[in-house]
Formats: sequence, C-alpha cells, structure tokens
Amino acid sequence: MTNDDPTTQILTDRGAEYGPFVDLAQIAQAIKRVLRAQPGWNRLEADMQEALEVDATKIARILNGNPQHLDSWDDIAGYARLVADRLRGVVR
Repeated sequence: MTNDDPTTQILTDRGAEYGPFVDLAQIAQAIKRVLRAQPGWNRLEADMQEALEVDATKIARILNGNPQHLDSWDDIAGYARLVADRLRGVVR
C-alpha cells in the first residue's frame, strides 16, 4: 500500500475530522450499549433501531472529533427524518 492509495487518504481525512477511530469506537459502543439495554429497545422497529445506532456513531464523531463539522449534525437530523417520514407514510 502506498501513500497515494485512496483508502489511506480517506482514513487520514476521516481521522483528522473525527479523531482516532479506536476512541470513537469506545464512545459509540458505550452509547449503543445504553440504547440496547433499555426496555423500550425491543419495541422499536428495525429502522428506528438502526437510526438510533447510526446516530450514536455520529454523536461519537462529534464528541471525539470536530464538533463544528456540519455534516455530522445534518446526518443525525437525516436519520431521524427517515424514520419520521416513514411514520408519515413516506418510505425512502
């Protein structure tokens, strides 16, 4: 693998924006453990669970990296919107 490998560049860019992945993973998994441990977790539909889990990762990125990165905030809103839209009858 060379320094001009596209995957290496992506990982370098993401690390600069979101912080070290090992630290991000610790935060995200802690949030997800809390979510899954709640009695209401099993009442959620799959898209609801997935949206919350993806948002946990997005929250971890904010906490571990650059909190000014607008895309992270838009992503959180977007996953919540997917569930809300589906509840309104709009499936994306």
